Amino acid sequence: MSAESEKLAEGTLISHLLELRDRLLRAVIAVTLVFIPCAYWANEIFTFVSEPLKAKLPPGSSLLATHITSSFTVPFKLSFFVALFIAMPYVLFQVWSFVAPGLYKHEKRFALPLLLSSILLFYVGVGFAYKWVFPVIFNFFITAGPQELKVMPDISEFLDFALTMFFAFGVAFEVPIAVVLLAITGIVEVDTLKKARGYVLIGIFVIAAILTPPDAVSQCIMGVPMYFLFEGGIIMATILKKMQRKREAEEEAREKEGDKGDD
Repeated sequence: MSAESEKLAEGTLISHLLELRDRLLRAVIAVTLVFIPCAYWANEIFTFVSEPLKAKLPPGSSLLATHITSSFTVPFKLSFFVALFIAMPYVLFQVWSFVAPGLYKHEKRFALPLLLSSILLFYVGVGFAYKWVFPVIFNFFITAGPQELKVMPDISEFLDFALTMFFAFGVAFEVPIAVVLLAITGIVEVDTLKKARGYVLIGIFVIAAILTPPDAVSQCIMGVPMYFLFEGGIIMATILKKMQRKREAEEEAREKEGDKGDD
């Protein structure tokens, strides 16, 4: 490699690193700007998130802070994750802006809709966990114990549990995106995915057993939607594969017409 080529490669690497730094800095600034108001209303946010649990507590029970600093650190920690949750579209936009110039045109055509869909599905998964899963799980665990038992959950343990469930259901709702990516990239054919439904169903409930609390109710609440999302992913993949084949056929036909014109 000549000295000029080395300088060109070095300059390109430095420019990429500088752009990466700028993108990361913008993402950090965005999260920080969202975090400031979230930190101000930290207690109100924690009250909102803990409402499904408090609604299921027996009369006379309440949440507890078993550590001296928990009453401050737990809402503060939640505020950071809420800020990250709200700013995530902008953060992912920065990632997309950094990666997009290196993608081919046909890759951009699929990548951007999949990115937007994955963000939307993650939010839907978190909302599903808060609205439908939390009431069922909390009611099950609180009523499953002896009646004379006084339930007083610790706020730190509750937050860790809530964040884990939010993340688990957010990721679980990404199943259609994973199915589409496997099909579009040609790693797995759509027909193969259809034939493997039984194995996929078993795998989904194994994953649900790992990600959720050790009870059948929680596993079914996660496993059933995941399987329906898998079926939805197959439908989406089938449609996109037909569109892909149609476009390839049209491009091939145009190339043949171009060759005839040259002759």
